[in-house]
Amino acid sequence: MGRGKFKSKPTGRRHFSTPEDLVAGTSSRPRSFKQKEVEREEEESEEESGEDSEEETTKTKGTQGVIEIENPNLVKPKSLKARDIDIGKTTELSRREREEIEKQRAHERYMRLQEQGKTEQARKDLERLALIRQERAEAAKRREEEKAAKEQNKAQAR
Repeated sequence: MGRGKFKSKPTGRRHFSTPEDLVAGTSSRPRSFKQKEVEREEEESEEESGEDSEEETTKTKGTQGVIEIENPNLVKPKSLKARDIDIGKTTELSRREREEIEKQRAHERYMRLQEQGKTEQARKDLERLALIRQERAEAAKRREEEKAAKEQNKAQAR
């Protein structure tokens, strides 16, 4: 009986598990990669919990673990001890950082002056605001006068 989609080849044939095999758990199909990986991790965790690991192995990327190269350009991180650290020493800021801080301070100073009404823009805004308030007050006064005039006309018409 032919199993699979293609003709049989000497390199290998396709085999599909039947539903009965899946239910019984006797399928010859290999487990997926993730399941194998999970099993490996479980085995490793069991081994580590059962034994005291004396050697710590660090995982290396690529060929770092295979080839040890003395790179003269490689900057090794310097580990400073707590007693060697100079607390009084301040790090100098880069030009961009200094400019950014100056810009923020100037903006804060401008906004403070703006709130107090001491800048040109604030003065213009306050003048414009006073003019608008005056126009609105005049318009409200006119409306009240017109309303009073209409009421008088109604009273006279009766």
